Amino acid sequence: MLQAPKVKVFVEGRYRKLTRDLPQTVFFCPDCKGHPRRRKGCERCEGFGKLTRDSVQELIGWVLGKAFQTRKHKFHGAGREDVDVRMLGRGRPFITELIGPKVSDVDLAALEAEINRRNEGRLEIAGLHWTEKARVRVIKESKHAKEYQARVAVEGDVDPARIAALLGRRVQLQQQTPARVAHRRADKIRERWIEYRAIEIAEGGGTLAVRVATEHGTYVKEAISGEGGQTRPSLGELLGGVQCKCEELDVLDILDEEGQALEEPTVTRHGSAGFGAGI
Repeated sequence: MLQAPKVKVFVEGRYRKLTRDLPQTVFFCPDCKGHPRRRKGCERCEGFGKLTRDSVQELIGWVLGKAFQTRKHKFHGAGREDVDVRMLGRGRPFITELIGPKVSDVDLAALEAEINRRNEGRLEIAGLHWTEKARVRVIKESKHAKEYQARVAVEGDVDPARIAALLGRRVQLQQQTPARVAHRRADKIRERWIEYRAIEIAEGGGTLAVRVATEHGTYVKEAISGEGGQTRPSLGELLGGVQCKCEELDVLDILDEEGQALEEPTVTRHGSAGFGAGI
């Protein structure tokens, strides 16, 4: 006899990540993969099975799962930032898919407030609302440009005239796959654009505050440093051959493919998702 498919409920919102030690999804140990038996003797994670205590996915999913009375959920984000990169501004769109919930009549506004209360200073969510399965594909497959703020260490004198000439320009980059992601990305050259929107020299020199917009899939840290010629032209090249290194990076906004602000979806926060609607 065929089993009926499990009911699924979809909840959408935006998250702001306020710390530099929080991955978006569960960060399983690369050696033992979190397997219950293999992790017991794993030296890398010391039996924990993960390389971080928690993640955006878990901090949101634990609260939603308890309210919907299910332990199974999936997290779908509109892209992802590195563990050490904060997600600020309006936040990054996400959908939590709850599988086989026993309860569907929940107060999303109350759950949003509870998640924020538990994670003050680390994670905030906003605009939690009911959505549907079709939105998952939109969230995951849409190509979003991003706006970033970077703190950049610079060696050498920066000519203010070069900064002025660079502002507002959309520069075409040639990016070889960076070493830090070579284990999970094909080694090839990618063409991407980057737009320099603001560059300020800190008092005393040695540091730049750089705000950029970038095409989907741009490696921003390497666009700044050049990674030994892997990305060209780097910010250092454009500023006259100075050495630049990205010390800190924050995502300020998730944009549409052309670099404009995203339109917000229609929000319904009240009422029940209704069993069967998301099968």
